Amino acid sequence: MESAGLEALTELALDLRWSWNHAADQIWQQLDPQLWALTHNPWIVLQTISRDRIAAMYDSPPFRQSVDALLGARRSAVESPAWFQGLGGAAHLKAVAYFSMEFMLSEALPIYSGGLGNVAGDQLKAASDLGVPVLGVGLLYQQGYLRQLIDHEGRQQAVFPYNDPGQLPIAPLRTPTGEWLRVELTLPGHTIWLRAWQVRVGRTMLYLLDSNDAANFPPYRAITSELYGDEVNLRLMQELVLGIGGWRLLRALGIDPEVCHLNEGHAAFVVLERTRCYMQATGQPFDVALAVTRTGNVFTTHTAVAAGFDRYTPQLLEPYLAAYAERELGLPFRELLALGRVDPADAAEPFNMAHLAIRGSRSVNAVSQLHGQVSRRLFAPLFPRWPLDEVPVGHVTNGVHVPSWDSAAADALWTEHCGKDRWLGNLDTVGEQMRTVPAAALWSLRQDARRDLVQYLRDRLSSQLSASGAAPRAVEGTARIFDPQVLTLGFARRFAAYKRPNLLLHDPERLRNILCDAQRPVQLILAGTAHPADEPAQALIQQWIRFIRQPEIRPHAMFLSDYDMQTTERLVQGVDVWLNTPRRPWEASGTSGMKVLVNGGLNLSELDGWWAEAYSAEVGWALGDGQEHPDDAGHDAAEADALYRILEQQVIPEFYAREGDTGLPLAWLARIAESMARLTPRFSTNRVVRDYTLRHYLPAAQAYRDRAADGGLRGAQHWASLRALETRWATLSIAAVRSRTGGGQHEFEAEVHLGEMDPGMVRVELYAQAAGGRQTERIAMALIAQAAGNAPAHRYRACVPAARPVGDYTVRLSAAANGLSVPLECPCILWQR
Repeated sequence: MESAGLEALTELALDLRWSWNHAADQIWQQLDPQLWALTHNPWIVLQTISRDRIAAMYDSPPFRQSVDALLGARRSAVESPAWFQGLGGAAHLKAVAYFSMEFMLSEALPIYSGGLGNVAGDQLKAASDLGVPVLGVGLLYQQGYLRQLIDHEGRQQAVFPYNDPGQLPIAPLRTPTGEWLRVELTLPGHTIWLRAWQVRVGRTMLYLLDSNDAANFPPYRAITSELYGDEVNLRLMQELVLGIGGWRLLRALGIDPEVCHLNEGHAAFVVLERTRCYMQATGQPFDVALAVTRTGNVFTTHTAVAAGFDRYTPQLLEPYLAAYAERELGLPFRELLALGRVDPADAAEPFNMAHLAIRGSRSVNAVSQLHGQVSRRLFAPLFPRWPLDEVPVGHVTNGVHVPSWDSAAADALWTEHCGKDRWLGNLDTVGEQMRTVPAAALWSLRQDARRDLVQYLRDRLSSQLSASGAAPRAVEGTARIFDPQVLTLGFARRFAAYKRPNLLLHDPERLRNILCDAQRPVQLILAGTAHPADEPAQALIQQWIRFIRQPEIRPHAMFLSDYDMQTTERLVQGVDVWLNTPRRPWEASGTSGMKVLVNGGLNLSELDGWWAEAYSAEVGWALGDGQEHPDDAGHDAAEADALYRILEQQVIPEFYAREGDTGLPLAWLARIAESMARLTPRFSTNRVVRDYTLRHYLPAAQAYRDRAADGGLRGAQHWASLRALETRWATLSIAAVRSRTGGGQHEFEAEVHLGEMDPGMVRVELYAQAAGGRQTERIAMALIAQAAGNAPAHRYRACVPAARPVGDYTVRLSAAANGLSVPLECPCILWQR
């Protein structure tokens, strides 16, 4: 019985589905109430308590029946068909490999630092919910991201706990013979062995590589020592392990994904290794193999500034990749470097990982609509002479995994009105159903949430003060801080200058008046860590601590140290308004404000990232004018004043306005209802993963199969056509363009010399850029006469309404080969002079 009980509980504890499905919480609480309260980590509980305790509990029929029921529910959820299977998509997509440097799945597995990991973890969870065959590939770090202490002077102190694999909800990945699966890489002078681990996430898996193998050269054991090591050589080796080692791990497992999803440029080396394996399997040369495999790669960029991309000097790369390029890829090292450069001939230009990802992918997307515009500017040098709006970067706006961030009370309210399976399929009716929730029910949800948050804050601050050696009177005073009936604002994120975390502190006296108003008080909760090397950001934290420690402020404001996933969860469930004040357009997307939506929280944010497309007057409040401004004190002062005015004149009065006989803030609750109904489904990872599946994964898998057909023969034919097109492009010319206007339209004729080029390989268009309120126009010109005899030019014609001047239009040529991604694969373009 002991073995059966342990086996059953192990199956439950090693599936991180418990991080968003809390049905088993009472099981772990019964096993060890104190340890469960401290960790909320089933695997820690199971690893710590005695086997006698497990056997005794499992001998109890009610306990055993609960465990058996939970096991049955878990297996049913993992094995039953989901949204993806209902598409019939299983026949067209076997596997998507999602490569990321970090994954935020649970505080129990601290291999993340912030937003990038949040996105990766939430998308993996949603893929499990929806049945999309996504698997994750990442690294197992020997120490987690920093844990924060605030000393008596208000300074951040960083500590880095060791990740003991035995205390993490992971398992070694073993071969059928029981041997630990290890992946081999060759780095300068040494072979490196990478141990493989697996993490079950519902119906999908996350595979992690770890360099801390006793057989490794000692310095190489530290490759996975820490997330985002500051030393550039360490970062490079981590990215080699992720991309090259990650693909080799999949091959060792017998997994051959049609699609690779590169979550940021860190994973770009998988482009090279996937190409190498295809070369080895088919005998095709590198150029052909890349033309085939790139069709199965999807690249998501999260970076909003050019300096944010990882770039490496040729001198740094050469020891690691020169021999790999020449022996494994059949490429001179300079040609490999060209894949990561704007100018292949510039020997001094660094190698940019994002550029390699772009040149190795079928599609590129940013993480919000505004970030798409920013990214097109960043990547425009790769596509010279192309209009900015045609630089091939789309967007899939981020979302959050709603079941991971909702409170139990919010979950119950949504279940009552939208059903238990609301996040497991399409979301077409969810919004309308939520609009039927009575105002009183919404107010009850918010009142209870705020009360629970205040109790959590009191307990948390008491522990913080005790740990810091505060006087007993100060510790006892925490029982009286904050008020469950008071408007509560939250600001929690990584502290960095561009996020302007101290904008609200611009005028301390004005903020003091807002917080301490006797009739309409406000309470403020802050949390966040600064990078250990970012001293200016640490100084911003210290400014806040000093402000909060003033006696009159202390009852109304709090800085929660050691900002982590559990803290985030409590804050987003309890605060009334989430503040966000980045400098536009530096916040690529942001997800923290999305997490409050399901819980009835509202957003007051700069019009940046996701909020730039989410905001309307019915759902929250906007800061800024939607334009970019210089980084200067004058603009910050103006936006700080605007922030205060929005709080003083709109947010606070609306919260405290009690209407009629109901005694409820009806305008506030109407805003909550609209925010929950309109924004929660739209900014959920349910929508995100469905978007990726329909717009990227399924088309990429089909394109990969098409080019890989016949052992790569179709890919070889495609590459030959592309090479011929590029070689002959310089011979094309636009000989003449004539126009006439009449009958309310402009008629254009163009004479085009195509040389030996097949007309089917060239797209001839009439182009007019956006101007004077008119949209960009691209009109295909029809071939009306082919070159022959005394007429050496092809003739094309197009007619357009005479709504704008003839001079607005110009003729251009671009590539048009069947199946060719333009301009991603072929940026050739020719404009009328």
